Amino acid sequence: MKLSQFNYQLNPEQIAKYPSKHRDESRLLVLNRKTGEIEHKVFKDILEYCSEEDIFIFNNTKVFPARLYGNKEKTGAEIEVFLLRELNRDQRLWDVLVDPARKIRIGNKLYFGENDNLVAEVIDNTTSRGRTLRFLFDGTHDEFKATLFKMGEMPVPKWIRAKAETLDIERYQTIFAEHEGAVAAPAAGLHFSRELLKRMDIKGVCSTYITLHMGLGHFRTVDVEDLSKHKMDSEQVIITEESANQINKAKAKGRKVFAVGATVMRAIETSVTTRSELKPFNGWTNKFIFPPYSFSIADAFITNFQLPQSTMLMTAAAFGGFENVMKAYNVAIKEGYKFGTYGDALLII
Repeated sequence: MKLSQFNYQLNPEQIAKYPSKHRDESRLLVLNRKTGEIEHKVFKDILEYCSEEDIFIFNNTKVFPARLYGNKEKTGAEIEVFLLRELNRDQRLWDVLVDPARKIRIGNKLYFGENDNLVAEVIDNTTSRGRTLRFLFDGTHDEFKATLFKMGEMPVPKWIRAKAETLDIERYQTIFAEHEGAVAAPAAGLHFSRELLKRMDIKGVCSTYITLHMGLGHFRTVDVEDLSKHKMDSEQVIITEESANQINKAKAKGRKVFAVGATVMRAIETSVTTRSELKPFNGWTNKFIFPPYSFSIADAFITNFQLPQSTMLMTAAAFGGFENVMKAYNVAIKEGYKFGTYGDALLII
């Protein structure tokens, strides 16, 4: 398939700038991938589509405050630093993006905090925007991380809002977030409230957790028309033996497996056997799922309404069928659904 096939006209006003008042009360469009039938629901109605011993797979990654603002030495120019990943714990090395990149050279120092109490030195250029920073800090690693994250803000995408706000500290995080390492929230998981999870438990619906630390690869622009030539950034994945066993047992019993978000779908499709069973996994994946694709694990898929030409939209189209999903998107636009990370949800069954 071609990149241009995933373009559509979206009014910027339909991109959600803020989350719904209650997590589980966003809108839910339900798409039957076999019949093409569409239903309009509220997210907490998702219980109508699952039964006892069905299993939901959640991503329990935790977003860290990855966006910092510092000043360049001598000129005092404001520089935005986006932390991507820690490269070396002992040397305080981090892989980052900087903006504006043209002003930053190897050897430059950046100062953070009101009293310049954190300093970083640029030691490498990795890409046109990417840099490697060495933070200069006397103290333990825990003290350093606490200082670094205290200065940062939640990395809400700029196409949602220019600056993060107080509400983002809680709402740009799932209620089951546990393992720190993501620079973006797994959006489909944001719809689940404690009340909804309790109701699922009462109904006998099972839950299990995998970890995929989202990087910026999910949002990176696809710049090739031939999708087979697009290379996804690698992201860390952890699937425990306990989770793999839970999912395999549910499948063996003929129960439905719900993948909550494109990150979960990407993780579980990374580690499958030839018999379509899930294997424990601890490593990295650069898997890119786009049509046509034969899925091994999930029977249902929960995702947000994604932006044009995004890799998450392509994954949804691979699962639900290209024509079905693009039709559902057209309906969602006409019906005023909200798009993006804080937007409404799509359930494909």
